[in-house]
Amino acid sequence: MLPLVDRSSRNASPMRPGFASTASYKIDNMSVADELHPTIHAGRVAVITGAASGIGRAAAIELAKIGLKVAIADVQQDGLQAVGKELAAIVGEVNVLVVPTDVSKLEEVVRLRDKVYEAWGEVAVLMNNAGVGIKGTSWTELENWHKIFDVNLFGVLNVQQTFAPAMIHQENTAMIINTGSKQGITNPPGNAAYNASKAAVKSLTECLAHELRELPGCNVTAHLFIPGWTFTSIGGNDGTRPKPTGAWTAEETVLYMLDKVRAGDFYVLVPDNETKRQVDQLRIMWAAADIAEGRPALSRWHPNYKALFEEYMREGLAQLE
Repeated sequence: MLPLVDRSSRNASPMRPGFASTASYKIDNMSVADELHPTIHAGRVAVITGAASGIGRAAAIELAKIGLKVAIADVQQDGLQAVGKELAAIVGEVNVLVVPTDVSKLEEVVRLRDKVYEAWGEVAVLMNNAGVGIKGTSWTELENWHKIFDVNLFGVLNVQQTFAPAMIHQENTAMIINTGSKQGITNPPGNAAYNASKAAVKSLTECLAHELRELPGCNVTAHLFIPGWTFTSIGGNDGTRPKPTGAWTAEETVLYMLDKVRAGDFYVLVPDNETKRQVDQLRIMWAAADIAEGRPALSRWHPNYKALFEEYMREGLAQLE
């Protein structure tokens, strides 16, 4: 574990404890080979929303390679069917369910659950990944706010509330992975609606993890998946240009996530080629200290704090090296 950092260097600087990556919750502190993991292994069942492209597609393919049965859902039917064919070539058509689903509509989510349980009788991995990235500022584009929250928050909630009761009563272990965003934690200016929706997902998933942990005999864990810069449609991939060097592919991001949830981590904070984990950690600590120290909102982007933030980052990175 890294040593604690001296907190007395500057009154206006946030507290900077040492960072350690430890699992927030493990079933019986289990440590086994990946192929023997009780939840992510051949023959078990994964359900992935937002699976027609990007991270959802990559997750479906990686889980199929491990041998899981995979149910995929998305509103983009053509893309979803194409992914279904890719999965069938990996794990067999009988082990793939393609269910067009609008997660913002509860009745469609209920239909998805019923099809999965009718076919396979369980869900081991529920990846709540569907999301949209359209823009809404603090006082404009109200219609976009409704669209974003209908999918990014209420879509997650619809899936969680529909599947979790059944998963809790399963005998075998299971996990719920909700896809959040760094924008829901550090809240960078530019898209208030998206940031707010992902901040809500963070809060929702933290509460879910606590409630599952406190439920006697519960074998379901929750995980907040926080991708870095990933080259997807939300991350800037419009299909006309190569991947920027700073971004990770969807496959890289998913493989990192799977390693972390296997280890039992709740917060799966994913780096990329541009932003190291230590940089994310320091930015998160600075954002939290805005409240603790009474600084202006989003002081990281405030002209009066620009120099102080840059100094804080230099000092923090030097002490973490």
